[in-house]
Amino acid sequence: MLCWFCNLFHFLYLYFGMRPDNERELIRRVKRDPQAFAVIYDEHYHSIFSYIFRRLADYDLARDVTAETFLKAFQKIGTFEWRNIPLSAWLFRIATNEINLHFRRSKNKTLSLDPDLSSYLPYDEGVEDEKVLSKKALQENQEFLMVQKQLVRLDTKYQEVIALRFFEEKSMKEISAILGKKESTIKSLLSRGLKKLRMALEREPLSLGEGLG
Repeated sequence: MLCWFCNLFHFLYLYFGMRPDNERELIRRVKRDPQAFAVIYDEHYHSIFSYIFRRLADYDLARDVTAETFLKAFQKIGTFEWRNIPLSAWLFRIATNEINLHFRRSKNKTLSLDPDLSSYLPYDEGVEDEKVLSKKALQENQEFLMVQKQLVRLDTKYQEVIALRFFEEKSMKEISAILGKKESTIKSLLSRGLKKLRMALEREPLSLGEGLG
């Protein structure tokens, strides 16, 4: 159980937002009290899962990769150094790395959540409802599915910038912080990636019946 102060801090964080100085204080608290990581998990789970789900278009796999993302964040938070970059950018970078790792692995290999982390995360209710709604949303968005199926065929450096810019609506500055690359590089990758994606869609439009996970 979290202490009364952590519960209050959690409430303020979720309902009033976290200014940079308060976010920095939260990181300090997590370093002292690992259970406070639940605040980070609650605040950022949805955005990280949504990003991963839109990249992979597979609910179960997205859940696994999201769990691995927060596990890595939990393991690395002790060495995290505040540099006036939002915590969300750091989490998106970890998520992007985990997605890329998945693409390098066998498609049938599943990731596992370290059981030691479970005691620091809140109980996750409504998983089956979330799964049904997530899959339904994908199935109803036919244009997105067509684009996503071609997007995953591009080099990961193009997938990253296109997904962050158009799926997550991140600014060039935010993408630069997430990927650790100059804004000029991001703009160049985005331009080349969109050109390749457009050519792929014109050359080989995909059937929507192909393998939704």
